[in-house]
Amino acid sequence: MKIELNLQNKKLELIQWLSSTEESKDWWNSIAESEKEAIECGIQDANDGKLNPHSKARKIYEKWL
Repeated sequence: MKIELNLQNKKLELIQWLSSTEESKDWWNSIAESEKEAIECGIQDANDGKLNPHSKARKIYEKWL
């Protein structure tokens, strides 16, 4: 019962947080130029077919997962 109540509280906190976020605010305008460049570089790599399978990514980053 205690775990259920804790889960319900977490759900309510999440709902309250989501309802307080600004939907119209564009996060792109609030990030650094270096972050924008990294995102654009990643998109270009994807468009050029420079992709790795999920299994390779998991192997590279397994210590953080």
